[in-house]
Amino acid sequence: MEIKVTDSPEHISAPAWNALAGDDPFLRHEFFSALHEAGCASKRTGWSPRFVTLWEGGILQGAMPLYLKNHSYGEYVFDWAWANAYERADHDYYPKLLSAIPFSPITGKRLLAQTPEQRALLISTALAIVRKGNAGASMSSLHCLFPLEHEAREMERAGMMLRCGVQFHWKNRPGRGYENFEDFLGGMSYSKRKKIRQERRKVQDLGIHFEWLSGNDMDEDRWNFFIDCYNNTYREHHSRPYLNLEFFIRLGKSMPENILLILALRNKKPIGVAFNIHNSHTLYGRYWGAREFVPGLHFETCYYQAIQYCIVNGLSLFEGGAQGEHKLARGFLPVRTWSAHWLVHSEFAAAIGSYLERETRDIDRYIHALEDSAPFRKDTKEPE
Repeated sequence: MEIKVTDSPEHISAPAWNALAGDDPFLRHEFFSALHEAGCASKRTGWSPRFVTLWEGGILQGAMPLYLKNHSYGEYVFDWAWANAYERADHDYYPKLLSAIPFSPITGKRLLAQTPEQRALLISTALAIVRKGNAGASMSSLHCLFPLEHEAREMERAGMMLRCGVQFHWKNRPGRGYENFEDFLGGMSYSKRKKIRQERRKVQDLGIHFEWLSGNDMDEDRWNFFIDCYNNTYREHHSRPYLNLEFFIRLGKSMPENILLILALRNKKPIGVAFNIHNSHTLYGRYWGAREFVPGLHFETCYYQAIQYCIVNGLSLFEGGAQGEHKLARGFLPVRTWSAHWLVHSEFAAAIGSYLERETRDIDRYIHALEDSAPFRKDTKEPE
């Protein structure tokens, strides 16, 4: 088995990479290429690729997306407090080595390999890179964000510390799925389904209707409308957008079947839009924006239309993005997420390990409390 580290996925053939990625759209060669070629994830923006690959007989057998980072933006697992602690102790936290999908809090494979032995080799190689440093510059740590749980456990066995988080996901009814949106609402408590019906009716009464668009349906005007809305959302939160128009256009052309834009229109004019990515079984909600404030438009465009799309197309899961307790009342349930961490400095590692133990207990209690507040009814005799 030969190990190679590359600074660009373009050095690897797309078919070979995609054979490892499977049906995860965020791991596809086209997705990484769009990020890098559009300049969104690059050395200039603090995302320097260091992809580890495993080869045998000239055939790609394994890979791990890695980035050398000099900041913690765009990660969704927050370690700013750790960086501040390093700075106060006169140590450098950056650069660090990160395995993640840039700007995407999406759980999925981070060890693209079939066997436990190959995955262990990927982990040990990443750890060795941190121990050795990069071109004479030392690294503080290795982090892996949103891996599958079994991968997180394999990393734990390799000496990394695990951290838990919480997201809110919508799940279709197992087996035959919901027949329609009202069928889905029928399983919720009376007060919750009444509120959702009221929210949807307010938007409908304003004469707003929706279109579901794939990448193939997008033209220049629609992309320009979307990017204006996307940028406006970041302006409203006093932050800078991570992605640009070129990235979205590239993605729309290279992965059109994986793109879903939910367009809100009034009098045939677009007023809001939600950008989603999907495969045959999961819809991933990513970005939202609007040109004006309309009560209830965010929930309808980002959640209710997306749930309806899943029901109509038989998708089993909708990941609505990071955070958001407000999703619970709208049919999303808490799901545990994972990350793994290894720090060179032993004293900091011990302190952070102790913190993570306490944090995990808090997360456990938080999830239990959320589950007790689930919106689905236990008494099936409630009025419709």
